[in-house]
Amino acid sequence: MKSFLTTTIEEPIIIEDTLNFLWDFLVIVGSVTAIYFSKWLLVKLIEMVFHQKKEFVNIINSLLNALAFFAIIIIIPIYFGERAWLFDQLFEIGGSGISLFLIFMALFIVIFAYRFSMIFKRYILRNVYEKYQLEKGTRFTLNSVFHYLIMFLAVFISLSTLGINLSTLTVFASIVGVGIGFGMQNIASNFISGLIILFERPIKVGDRVLIEEIIGDVVQIKMRATIVKTLDNEHIIIPNSFFLEDKVMNRSAEDPRLRLRVNFGVSYSSDVFHVRDVALRVADLVAVEFPEVLKDPEPAVGFLEYGESSLDFVLLIWIINPQNEMKIKSSTRFMLFKVFQEEGIEIPFPQRDLHIRSVDSKAGEILSRQRSQVEKARENIEKIEN
Repeated sequence: MKSFLTTTIEEPIIIEDTLNFLWDFLVIVGSVTAIYFSKWLLVKLIEMVFHQKKEFVNIINSLLNALAFFAIIIIIPIYFGERAWLFDQLFEIGGSGISLFLIFMALFIVIFAYRFSMIFKRYILRNVYEKYQLEKGTRFTLNSVFHYLIMFLAVFISLSTLGINLSTLTVFASIVGVGIGFGMQNIASNFISGLIILFERPIKVGDRVLIEEIIGDVVQIKMRATIVKTLDNEHIIIPNSFFLEDKVMNRSAEDPRLRLRVNFGVSYSSDVFHVRDVALRVADLVAVEFPEVLKDPEPAVGFLEYGESSLDFVLLIWIINPQNEMKIKSSTRFMLFKVFQEEGIEIPFPQRDLHIRSVDSKAGEILSRQRSQVEKARENIEKIEN
């Protein structure tokens, strides 16, 4: 009888809790839907009014997205403000009780800082960079420093919001330091190398680099690794420490000019002075096609050596933009081939002379028979033609 009464009393409680849960769920879903629907209507209205100012509309759209997200984050603790579980202590750090509400607020601060950093870099700092004509590498460095600073302050404020005294984290920092010294040595090395690259700038975003015979452009410098895009549009992820410990050729550092070497050979019957003049004329034609080709320093032709099958030359051309290196080299080779044909300059191919000192008797008999057969076939063809 007692068990029956207990079951009878608990059933309404379970039903009430289920209904409360469903109601809370519907309120949250309705609030989220109302917020984003209002945001959508407002964006459409702004697009109609400021349809000619796309950048302004993009800025407002980003701000409204952030505000809608933060409105949802704020509504949830306000709605559940009377629930005891939201403020109950979950655990304790350094004598400070941590509740779900404090964790919620700490996350809110970090997310808000991240969104603020993204919007500020995209719309505010970009206009400053364009005004002062800052290069791509400098822009990336300033963006990274600004983002790291904002996120560091956000984490500091979040810990203060949780009521954590940073001095109590000394033991934790010591443990982390030991971990870095042993298990995270490479990660720490790459992170510090990334900071050195950002400030010392041996390479920067936009530079063309040569790494172990692979040519590519630096597209991003992250905390742990640098991303290089090759000429084949392949992305290589390289640890930051590599750029400080190994040999890397930076073709864009300090002076963006680059000298191209286009090797070619001509036959021994060619007039070398005429070849030089024609090659310089080709350099002028390439300069007309590509404005990156420089007039100063002037193009030059060098006589390299007397090769086994050809007279070897090199055409030296200076360019201002290493990004088009392969395209200019290819066009120069096409142009050399075309102009050499027009000028009657022969481009030789490797030749070898074969001297037979002795032949086996059986092999000699076979060769003589084949030779006689070929001669008979040739005579028959001549008779038919006559």
